Amino acid sequence: MSSALPNRSVDLRQATWAWSTLFLLALLAWICTIAQARAMGNGSGTMGMPMGAFLLMWIVMMAAMMFPAIAPVAILWSRGIVLSASAQSHTWRIILFVAGYLLAWGAIGVIAYFAFGAFGNAISRFPNSANYFGASVFAVAGIFQFTRLKDICLRHCRSPLSALAHYTAFRGPAIDLRVGLHHGLYCGGCCWGLMLVLVVVGVMNIAIMAALTAVILLEKLSPSGPFLARVVGLVMLVLAGFAFFAPQLFPGLHVCVCP
Repeated sequence: MSSALPNRSVDLRQATWAWSTLFLLALLAWICTIAQARAMGNGSGTMGMPMGAFLLMWIVMMAAMMFPAIAPVAILWSRGIVLSASAQSHTWRIILFVAGYLLAWGAIGVIAYFAFGAFGNAISRFPNSANYFGASVFAVAGIFQFTRLKDICLRHCRSPLSALAHYTAFRGPAIDLRVGLHHGLYCGGCCWGLMLVLVVVGVMNIAIMAALTAVILLEKLSPSGPFLARVVGLVMLVLAGFAFFAPQLFPGLHVCVCP
């Protein structure tokens, strides 16, 4: 009698496919982000972009920065919920999970658009106060790394088995999309402070995006992730001092001259 559970070779093929696909999508997103940064440059606020263009840029950026870190949850979810499904069904579930995840970051991007726009307007109106704005942003981002909310969201993102157990209670239509959306909101809760830094260093700062991607990956997957979160918080607080005394070091604190 054949078992309904997939054998190890099927598990390995599915895991390899999922990891490879998410990393390939992340790579393509990085290529698009770098090309856009070269075309647009790096400036403050939303750099004059309308909301639609900003959200498209934001979602591509989030795909580039987040996909490697969400791979464990996406793989465990698709394998845990589909024990005897076809490869096509497995693929479709991964697609829906990722779509829900990006939908969550798209919603966060709407908030970011108005926040970045308000910051850019404030810098334009009060350029002599750029150091206060920059220091405040770094201070908020740094303090958040020590909060209970950060701990709760990071613990959720670091424990895919626990997340999987929680998600199996979901019922109704579009379950995979809803699971991706739910997990994306937790990721947003965990990482919003890190993303806030982009308003100071420039929204299209590729080097900082790469550094933040490494931080996010290590926070979520490294055994020392919680400790690293505290270290990053201390670094942010130190940078708050740099932003206050040397705001010229940060492109996002310069008056935007974009059309």
